[in-house]
Amino acid sequence: MMFYSNEVFVLSHGKDHASKLQGSTPRDELLIRTSDSFSGLLLFAIGFLLFMVAFVKDREFHSFFARGCVLLHVAMAIWRIYFERKVEDLGRDWLRLVVGDIVLGLSWVFFLVYSWREKYD
Repeated sequence: MMFYSNEVFVLSHGKDHASKLQGSTPRDELLIRTSDSFSGLLLFAIGFLLFMVAFVKDREFHSFFARGCVLLHVAMAIWRIYFERKVEDLGRDWLRLVVGDIVLGLSWVFFLVYSWREKYD
C-alpha cells in the first residue's frame, strides 16, 4: 500500500480528495509517508503476532487474545466516531469503517462464544 498510495486513494476517495490526502507541503508529504511506513510495519507485526498465536495450544490464552482484539476494534470504532469523521476529506467513509470495525469485533466475540461453548459442554 505504501508504494501505490496515490492509486489507492484515487480508487477509494476520487481524484479531488486523493490530492488533498497526499499533503500540500513537503513537510506534510513526509509526515504522511512516515505514517504510512509505520502503519505497514504495524500490519506486518500484527500478522506475525497472529501467526505466532495460531501455534499456541492454550485455550485460556486464545480467550485472552480474543478479548484484547475485541477491545482494540471497539477502540478503533470510537476513534473513527469521535475524530475521523471530523476530517472533511474522510467524512464520508467513517460510517462504513465503523461498521467494519464492529463486524470484526463481533467475529472475535463469536470466537469467544464458540470457545466457551466447547469449554462448558
